[in-house]
Amino acid sequence: MTVRRTRRWRGIVAVALFVGGVGVVAARPLVLLLGVVGAAFAAYPHLTTTPEVSLDVDRRSSDDSPDDGEAVTVTVRVQNTGSGTLADLRLVDGVPPMLRVTDGSPRHAAVLRPGSTTEFEYTVEAERGRHRFEPVTVVARDVAGTREVETTVDAETELACTSEVPEMPLRQQTERHSGRLITDEGGSGIEFHQTREYRHGDPMSRIDWKRHAKTGELTTIEFREERTASVVLLVDATVAAYRARRPDEQNAVAHSLAGAEQMLSALSNTRNFVGVAGVGREFAWLAPGIGPEHDDAAKTLLATSPTFSTVPPGENKSEREGDGDGTDDEADTDDGEWNLQSQHAELQRRLGSNAQVVLLSPLTDPDVVGMALGLEANGTRVTVVSPDVTSDATLGGRLAATERDNRIRSLRESGIPVVDWDPETERLGTELLRTQEQIA
Repeated sequence: MTVRRTRRWRGIVAVALFVGGVGVVAARPLVLLLGVVGAAFAAYPHLTTTPEVSLDVDRRSSDDSPDDGEAVTVTVRVQNTGSGTLADLRLVDGVPPMLRVTDGSPRHAAVLRPGSTTEFEYTVEAERGRHRFEPVTVVARDVAGTREVETTVDAETELACTSEVPEMPLRQQTERHSGRLITDEGGSGIEFHQTREYRHGDPMSRIDWKRHAKTGELTTIEFREERTASVVLLVDATVAAYRARRPDEQNAVAHSLAGAEQMLSALSNTRNFVGVAGVGREFAWLAPGIGPEHDDAAKTLLATSPTFSTVPPGENKSEREGDGDGTDDEADTDDGEWNLQSQHAELQRRLGSNAQVVLLSPLTDPDVVGMALGLEANGTRVTVVSPDVTSDATLGGRLAATERDNRIRSLRESGIPVVDWDPETERLGTELLRTQEQIA
C-alpha cells in the first residue's frame, strides 16, 4: 500500500497570503476577508484523514474455457468492507497482457459508502493460451483530494483457451513398462511384428496354430511391444523467445505455453510419464510423473512460475521497480539468471536415461538450438515444436525467417524432428498429425 499527497491545493496558501497582504497594506477589509477565506481553504485539506481502503473484489467471466476468438464478458463487483466512505475511488482491473479489450473499459470510478457495492464490466477477445488476471489496482482519495492511497486487491481469475491435440506421437525409447509407445521390438502387444521358432515356455495363446496345421511346425507370433514413455515438455522462455509477429499479438512464449498445456493434456490421457521444465528467468522443473495430482502440479507450475510468464522481462511492474537496491534488474539478469549454459547443465543432470524432451521454442536464439543439439548428442531424444512468429513485412523480419529456416534445417539434418507450427493459421493438433511420421 502506498500513501502520498497529491499537492492539489498547493497554490492556495501562496494566493491567500498575497491577497491578505494586499488587504492589510491597502487597508481594504473586503480584500482582507478574501485572504481569510483563502486561508481557510488552505487549512481544510489538513483537517481530512487518509482514507481507509478495505475492499472485497469478485471477478467473474462469462466463460472460463472459451474458444479462440470468442468474446468473453468480465464482470467485476467491488464492495466496501471498511467503516468509512470512499469519496473518490478509482479502479483499474488487471487484464492479462495478451487479451484485447473489445468493448467497455476495465477502468471504473465510484463513491462507496460502508457496505455498498459497485459493479462494472467489459469484454475481451479470447486468445489461445492460459491467461491469469492480475490484481485490481485501487486508488482512493480523501474528500479534499489531497491524500491518496494506492493498493491492489487480488481476485483469482483465469481464462483457459486451449485446443485439444490428438494422441502425442513420440520417439521410440526403451523403458520397460507397459504403455502406449509402439516400439520396433517383439513381445506381447497389439500389432503384429513377426513369427519365430517356438521356444519352451512360450504362451500357448501365441503359437501360430494355423501354420502348425499346414506344415507341422511350431512357431510363435510376436507383436510390437507397447512401452511407457518418459517425456519432459521444455519451454524456451529466454529473452529472445519473447518475440511477436506484430506488437498487438501474442509472443512466442505465450504460444509455447499454450502448446505445452495441450500436449500435457494429451499425455495425461495415456500411461506415459510426463514432466515440465523451462529455461529463462530461472530454471523451472517438475520431474516426470503420472496421475491426477501430478497433472495438477504441472498445470500449477505452468500457470504460476515466473519462468513461464508471458510478459517480456522488464515489463512486469515488479521487474520495473526492481528490488530496491538501486541496481538494474535486466543487467543482473544477463549476468546470472539468464545463464542458459548452466540451466542446460542442470536439465541434463535431472533427465533420466530414458527420458525424451519435447522442446517448445521459436528458435530465435542460436544457443537454444545448441542446447537441443547437445541433448540429442548426449543420448536424450529431442523433438522440437516451433511456433513461427516471423514476418515478411520488413527486411528484419525476412532475415529472422531465413535464420529460423536455417536452424530448422540444421536440427533436421542432425536427426531431430521439428514441427513447424504457424499459430496464426494452424492448430497445433493439425501440425502434429501432419508431421506424425517424421516424429515417430
